[in-house]
Amino acid sequence: MSDTMYPAILVRGEIKLGQFLKLAGLVEDGAEARIAIQSGDVSVNGEVERRRGHRLSNGDTVEIALPSGSAGARVRAEP
Repeated sequence: MSDTMYPAILVRGEIKLGQFLKLAGLVEDGAEARIAIQSGDVSVNGEVERRRGHRLSNGDTVEIALPSGSAGARVRAEP
């Protein structure tokens, strides 16, 4: 799926991958984020990312593989 299909989520300042997954509504809580990341179900800009503390940048596309299919969101940093 093209990243243009994913919603842009506004963030203020720096945000880590685990926090972004929660903010974007891709997971329900931090425990779910940790499990998804450690399981290799999360990618940033098409590359699997296994670090929950990975810092995201403006324009990054985050995708998660779910039982129902994939979902994702793009980082939109506040100017």
